[in-house]
Amino acid sequence: MLITEQNKRRNAGFTLIEMMITVAIVAILAAIAYPSYQQYVLRANRTEAQALLNDAAARQERYFAQNNTYVTAQSDIGKLQLKNTTGSGNDTVVKSETDKYKLTVSNPNGSGGYLLTATPQGSQTADTACGNLTLNAIGTRGVSASGADPKNCWK
Repeated sequence: MLITEQNKRRNAGFTLIEMMITVAIVAILAAIAYPSYQQYVLRANRTEAQALLNDAAARQERYFAQNNTYVTAQSDIGKLQLKNTTGSGNDTVVKSETDKYKLTVSNPNGSGGYLLTATPQGSQTADTACGNLTLNAIGTRGVSASGADPKNCWK
């Protein structure tokens, strides 16, 4: 009977070494998984910029159909009646749904078209793989990060 009680005490819990090994394994797995998770979150947030740019482009085409011109000045961007538009005139700011991107409009090279640019804000500025997302009047999608492939950034 004495031998049986000693075996019970020995198998009753974990040793400190076993706990340390378990903690080390969990720490290694977390160190590998967390950066991948961060990149996934940044990529998922890009869809917010894509939605903002596509909505603005559709409104640009509607505006063009009614006025025979595009909105090409940031001070006039309020004419597109986008959600999350604040300010007026030169102080007009358009942000995405959760403020991860800011929208600007310009007239590249006086081409008669427009260039919409979604600039990352806040925590999304860590997305250096793509940088700013752009969309122009003929539907060309672009990015500002050098060496980045627009197809990968616009997935």
